Amino acid sequence: MTSVAPAEPLTEEIHILWTSEGMSCDGDTISVTAASLPSIEDVVLGAIPGLPKVHLHNKVLAYENGDEFMEAFRQAARGELAPFILVVEGSIPNENINGDGYWTSMGNDPETGEPITVNTWIDRLAPKAWAVVAIGTCATYGGIHAMAGNPTGCMGLADYLGWDFRSAGGLPIVNVPGCPVQPDNFMETLLWVLHQAAGQAPVIPLDDKLRPTWLFGKTVHEGCDRAAYYEQADFARDYNSPKCQVKIGCWGPVVNCNVTKRGWMDGIGGCPNVGGICIGCTMPGFPDKFMPFMDEPPGASLSTTLLRSYGPFIRKMRSITNKGANREPKWRHNRERLTSGYQPRWPHQ
Repeated sequence: MTSVAPAEPLTEEIHILWTSEGMSCDGDTISVTAASLPSIEDVVLGAIPGLPKVHLHNKVLAYENGDEFMEAFRQAARGELAPFILVVEGSIPNENINGDGYWTSMGNDPETGEPITVNTWIDRLAPKAWAVVAIGTCATYGGIHAMAGNPTGCMGLADYLGWDFRSAGGLPIVNVPGCPVQPDNFMETLLWVLHQAAGQAPVIPLDDKLRPTWLFGKTVHEGCDRAAYYEQADFARDYNSPKCQVKIGCWGPVVNCNVTKRGWMDGIGGCPNVGGICIGCTMPGFPDKFMPFMDEPPGASLSTTLLRSYGPFIRKMRSITNKGANREPKWRHNRERLTSGYQPRWPHQ
């Protein structure tokens, strides 16, 4: 677990500068619009007690465009917009190998008219930010764009800034992975950071992969609706079955994620809960270490073989108990004599 000394609390107002100009599909921004615990609207409109006033700068959700939208980022880079939280969405490419061009950019340099790479923006903004939050698996660990064979040298934000990076507020990078991010996971994390900035919360607890511990401390399997089938060695053979999916490619037993307990929107959904296998999208090794998808994960054959003697026995014993529990007690009847065992204190004369 990562811990740091609490920084001085902030007051009154804070800006959120949110860039998705990394190698990104903007899927995390879209996902967050479905959050309800809290919603992005509640945070921005000041509906949550104890928070500073929040100004959000996100291109997908912004009314501004062009230079008007970019002005907040330029002010922050000049040190004129403190305090702010930097939210980074998308993988960070290696601009040292871009040849004569660039991999990705955000806005143009007012003096030269040339595009400004997202790497340059991170270099300018991250050291000045009160907190730096990486949203989604691409920003946290590189994700799809960083898989083997990619030409961009993509990486996660901690790989780019360094795993020992500390923001102006004394915080390490806060990673909230997911492809896309589970919306309430991100908003709950952002809420904690905002409360901490306002002096209303302790230092956010993170694991050694910089993920919030209360969100990613358990596995998918531990919260899965299908987990009892695994224990009984009762496995699905196709995707139409309600049983445990580990034999058809589910990585839930080894993946740190809470989506099976939390659901996806308003507690509903969550990949295995609705018939989708877990492919490990919250993990630093995603996607390479989980491919090919839909094949039985390594170790699954051994673990399921060990269960084959234990599981059927448990299943049989439970079926016997279930049969007994499905019968009413014998004293529930409509006959003339009471047979429940009741002993009256004063017998009838």
